[in-house]
Amino acid sequence: MNYLILKYAYPFTAVILAIFAWVVYQRISRGWGEIVPLAIAAGVVWLLGAPLFIYLWPRITVNGYKRVIVKRGLGDGPVPVNTLYAVPSTSSPSASRGSLLATGTDDVLYIGGWLDLNKGPQLLHVPDTAGRYYSLQLTNPADGANFAYVGKRTTGTVAGDYLLSGPGWNGTVPEGATQIPSPSHAVLVIGRVFVGSESDLPIAYGLAKQMQLVPLGVDA
Repeated sequence: MNYLILKYAYPFTAVILAIFAWVVYQRISRGWGEIVPLAIAAGVVWLLGAPLFIYLWPRITVNGYKRVIVKRGLGDGPVPVNTLYAVPSTSSPSASRGSLLATGTDDVLYIGGWLDLNKGPQLLHVPDTAGRYYSLQLTNPADGANFAYVGKRTTGTVAGDYLLSGPGWNGTVPEGATQIPSPSHAVLVIGRVFVGSESDLPIAYGLAKQMQLVPLGVDA
């Protein structure tokens, strides 16, 4: 949806403005008295519609990811909840045309998943990437904000375990793990792993597949 909005923003806006101009012209042709209620209606729609759009749009967008990930998947069928899926090819248009995560770049592999922490925390494991860039962003579907990152720029590239816990959880964090509290029980995970070249792809993909989740208390 965001892609379509960005792609057709100008023609879509032009059509809306043309329709609005036609309505104004029709009102003026009937007399200036018709403009006042139109202006009042436009003001009310703007005052109510703009905050409503700002509030709802992040939720609509992020939950759109949930529907695609859980129901359609990212290439090999639906991705189960509390599971991370690594896309095996880069996101160049030729490699993943129409993919939810396609952005036109060809130097990263993407990872996607949807978490439900209602039944307890999930333990995220990341491998040692030996200095390779990677990033896992954790997004709160309630407001579309990224509340935490795991990756080279924030936690480094050594192997690590991160306990993703929902609101109100006060259990014991496993030894050696770092707790990341989530503001809601639902979490969207989008990850990226750098790919240096075509020959580097198998290595990058192998690392991406090692970024996995297990429920707390279950051996990986």
